Amino acid sequence: MSKAEILANIRHGLKRGAATEAQREATLERIRAHKPTIIPKRSQLDQPGQIQLFREMASAAAAELIDIQSLNQLPSAVAAWLNQHQFKTLVSASDECLNQLDWSALGEINREQRVARSGDLASLTTSMAGIAETGTLMLYSRPESPTTLNFLPDCHLVLLKESDIVGSYEDAWNRLREKHPNSMPRTVNMITGPSRSADIGQKLQMGAHGPCVLVIFILRDV
Repeated sequence: MSKAEILANIRHGLKRGAATEAQREATLERIRAHKPTIIPKRSQLDQPGQIQLFREMASAAAAELIDIQSLNQLPSAVAAWLNQHQFKTLVSASDECLNQLDWSALGEINREQRVARSGDLASLTTSMAGIAETGTLMLYSRPESPTTLNFLPDCHLVLLKESDIVGSYEDAWNRLREKHPNSMPRTVNMITGPSRSADIGQKLQMGAHGPCVLVIFILRDV
């Protein structure tokens, strides 16, 4: 059942029709008037401080960080990581910034632009923001980057620009609202390190609900 059908059933149960234009505008006005919550002091830093904090927090969450000096270096850096781990296929998002690159450095490694499927070992996506507060990545779903890429493969490779690192969650949400002022993405994912769980016997298990490896390629501001 689609979201539209679910909401229609709820309206039917409440004996309400579709929202009027005035009701929609009132809702949008409440969203636009959103007030930020408390911002942790540790994230109230200048940009260099936010970048350093993100690195520290992401590393503490067991993410692997790889620096690149230019976007053109990404294919070689990705190829080196995949070859090191003997992966032969990369499932990739089809963002414009990725498609404009020369991926010949992958050699015999296949780069497939599609949704992820069970059994895929490695995926590559971009990220909208890095949140220094907790070393968290913000990603959102869209046709060129389906959410399956974020969770199904064992290893998730992510491109993050230093210029997209912000201090707090509120800063990241504000960026998303500015990018999508009229309609939010269907799915927004917050990813902090590899998936893990200690629910069973208090023993930490990596990859319990998603990728067991998170690699962040950080594009330096130079």
